[in-house]
Amino acid sequence: MSIEARALLLVTALLMTFGLAVLYSASALQAISTNSPGHSFVLRQFSGVVVGVVVFALCAKVDAERWRRAAWFIMAVSMLLMLIVILPGTEAISKSMYGSRRYLFNGSIQPSELAKFAVLVWTPMLLVKKGAAVKQLGKGVLPFMVVIGVLSVLAILEPDISVAFMFCLTMAVLLYVGGARVFHFLLFGVIGLFLIGFQASQSTYVRKRVQSFLAKEQESTTRTATADQQFQSFVAVGSGGLVGVGFSQGNQQRGWLPLAYNDFIGSVVGEEFGFLGMGGLTIAFALYGWLGFRIARRARSPFTALLAIGITFVTVFTAFIHLGVVIGLLPNTGLTLPFVSYGRSNLVLTLAMTGILVNIGSDRERVYGASATDPLVAMP
Repeated sequence: MSIEARALLLVTALLMTFGLAVLYSASALQAISTNSPGHSFVLRQFSGVVVGVVVFALCAKVDAERWRRAAWFIMAVSMLLMLIVILPGTEAISKSMYGSRRYLFNGSIQPSELAKFAVLVWTPMLLVKKGAAVKQLGKGVLPFMVVIGVLSVLAILEPDISVAFMFCLTMAVLLYVGGARVFHFLLFGVIGLFLIGFQASQSTYVRKRVQSFLAKEQESTTRTATADQQFQSFVAVGSGGLVGVGFSQGNQQRGWLPLAYNDFIGSVVGEEFGFLGMGGLTIAFALYGWLGFRIARRARSPFTALLAIGITFVTVFTAFIHLGVVIGLLPNTGLTLPFVSYGRSNLVLTLAMTGILVNIGSDRERVYGASATDPLVAMP
């Protein structure tokens, strides 16, 4: 592996280890309140770590170019699973949580996580295939909008507006990097944002979150239930001060802060590890991004370069959105903190994507395949 790939492996290991420790602190009392052992959340997450490490190793070994040939299959499976989640009559295998149907098989599989990976693989594949034709409107950009649009509609029907937004944003970033015309990029970007914004306005819980954020209800003494979660996050981060109150000494996860082990685990970090802990997390994800983009620059083919850019963007952007919500810069989006928040599907996927990045960052010359090293190049 290159020095960037080795450093990325170290950053990933540190984030994952730190995540297990914070998860124990954030979830122990929640587990006990349901008559489960205090370590039950961590134990389930650790099973995800075991599976994720195996998947990471496989993805680090498999030539990243092979994902190009599997792109359509991954996209089709993702659409099928997301459709199964929302179809009437599938309640026996789909699971509803907090008013949304996003999971299969008792919460062990979240199809939208696989769909994120499908977008990351399928979009670069089609960009490379189309080449210069991507600058055209009909034959170039439109197919991307149709396929990713269908995927986004399926996410909205769950409903999961945040994931639909991530699908569209990831596609937009890759189209821009892949050479699409800026005018087309802006045109469809505006249309996409308008459609997602309109759908979000029709959703009661999304509308309440945005209205509460804009009205700054979290700072009021007469808060609604929607604003109270954000207020409790402020209390957690604010009470942490510079160095925090100490590991497992926080008070907000004692029932005050909803979903402290998931959507708001960054608040637990702020309370127990303070400004230095939050700053350390920010630096770690910034380093992940820097290493990922350096790997993309040295990628051995256009497809792997675009794939590396997409993986890096999704991981780092999601982390910064989560941290922005925790400190009140953004309304609650429901996005988790990669490597840290509870969620085995997300953890396995993020480790798989990191494994692909490590493979792309390999310096070993390839001796087979479309991008194999040509020994004749070095001959006079």
